[in-house]
Amino acid sequence: MAAIPVVVKHQGKKYEVEVEPGTTGEDFKLQLFSLTNVEPNRQKILLKGTQLKDDADMDKLGLKPKQNIMMMGTPSGSGGDIVRPKETVKFVEDMTEAEQAQQVGATPAGLINLGNTCYLNATLQTLRSVPELQTALSTYKGNSQSSGTLNLLQGSQGADLAAQLSKLYKQMGSTQDSFPPTSFLTALRVLYPQFAERAKNGNGYAQQDAEEAWSQIVQQLGQKVRVKSSPDEGEISFVEKYMAGEFTSVMECDEKEARDGGEQAVTAKDTFFKLNCHIDSQTNHLRDGIMAALSEKLEKRSDVLGRDAQYTKKSLISRAPKYLTVHFVRFFWKRETQKKAKIMRKVTFPPELDIVEFCSEDLKQALVPVRDKIREIRKDEEDIERARKRRKKIHDHDMGDIAGGSGLPSEKEQQEKKKKEAEKRERKGEQPTDGDTVMGETYKTDAEVDAEKDAALVEAKKELNALINPDLRQDDGANQSGLYELRGVVTHQGGSADSGHYTSFVKKSAPVDPKTGKKGEEDGNWWWFNDEKVTEVPPEKIETLAGGGESHSALILLYKAIPLPNIDGITNE
Repeated sequence: MAAIPVVVKHQGKKYEVEVEPGTTGEDFKLQLFSLTNVEPNRQKILLKGTQLKDDADMDKLGLKPKQNIMMMGTPSGSGGDIVRPKETVKFVEDMTEAEQAQQVGATPAGLINLGNTCYLNATLQTLRSVPELQTALSTYKGNSQSSGTLNLLQGSQGADLAAQLSKLYKQMGSTQDSFPPTSFLTALRVLYPQFAERAKNGNGYAQQDAEEAWSQIVQQLGQKVRVKSSPDEGEISFVEKYMAGEFTSVMECDEKEARDGGEQAVTAKDTFFKLNCHIDSQTNHLRDGIMAALSEKLEKRSDVLGRDAQYTKKSLISRAPKYLTVHFVRFFWKRETQKKAKIMRKVTFPPELDIVEFCSEDLKQALVPVRDKIREIRKDEEDIERARKRRKKIHDHDMGDIAGGSGLPSEKEQQEKKKKEAEKRERKGEQPTDGDTVMGETYKTDAEVDAEKDAALVEAKKELNALINPDLRQDDGANQSGLYELRGVVTHQGGSADSGHYTSFVKKSAPVDPKTGKKGEEDGNWWWFNDEKVTEVPPEKIETLAGGGESHSALILLYKAIPLPNIDGITNE
């Protein structure tokens, strides 16, 4: 097939263009770009009243020699000239190691195992997934005398764990190679000598519990790192703001004699840094274990009875932190073997956690309206997306067998056109010639329907914003909806805490445009940190971490409060 010469009209000028066989609408636009300097994405090309699509097959459009084609659009920049980028384009092979590490999608650095230190590596990688912590540590000054190894060896007075963590995370952020956390490990062992315990066989250091390392590191961060409590108030502990929750507990004697004697239940408030998930023969899901841990039996002296008695302490969450740590209590001391044993039972956990049922009545009243509105908005968004995909599928199917169908009007647009023609004939007193009747119903275009639904979503998000409890609105380190999304998992493989292997899984963050600061869409995948080996895995992998044997099972879960959309539809982080 020979090329077809056509004439393109643009801003009073005519351009003769030859349409080669086998080309697409995108190819045609590139030809016009070379003639008019109007970029393809700014071109609007009309063929018989319809707009040319990029994927249109030019052979199927029925073009005729010397056919006139209308083009609209103006080039970007001044005068249509192609503007040289302000920043020099730099290719990956020309970037420094630090620049490569900071690119979107770059594989993060692993941590080298320094001899049974997988428990520490897994903990550090998971904590590193908290962006607010990295921001706080990036400006942390700490003890200026704590950076050198000599000072660390002089005793706990020279060990600032937060300063060492700040230094470590900065080093990890500037490389994709595995990195040895030597200085941090030295500081940890100086502050907490149990992590310097030697292996019983005399070869190197003993394996330690990742949960104990997590708790000690968080404790140090709570003592050292401080952030603004709110824009108008002073500084508070980072951990207190973002990782600490509050229990309201009621403790009451189980014996009726004490209650009849006038002993009153005692109400108290306690700070917590993690929720425990107790595991027994009845525990199948995370919810079961948390519920069990919120009610505990203890023995203490009763002044009314004049002796020890059993009490029940029931706790409810009265402040939920932005980052919630959940600990599977899998390890226990086995008297027969004089070793820590591991509960192998399979316990499933959700990618999204709703904590409302674990909360006090006051907090529940504040969270439920926001939670329910979020679910309503999500359903509407899903319905809109499904409708758009369905329309596209139907449109593509209807147009598929028509030459140049990708550029033809949709079925609704054809109906609208026929309706207008029928109304025009009626005004002139003419009778329909093709059997058409005047349609009394008013049709809306797909664009109008989408615009209405988008406007309704904006209104719903405004309603959501108004539902946020005023006290919670001021506490940006707290969860304002009761809903959490899973962001990190520390796992253990093996049969006891004294052996086995720890790894961690961290959900990939959404890519951020370095120029605009806008976030893209998350792909749902996770990073699997296995010491120095870092692998990208699909979300289905996380479902296998529920336990049920000596394979990798979740020990620590890190949940983050889901971000709430603001009035403009941009999420509040």
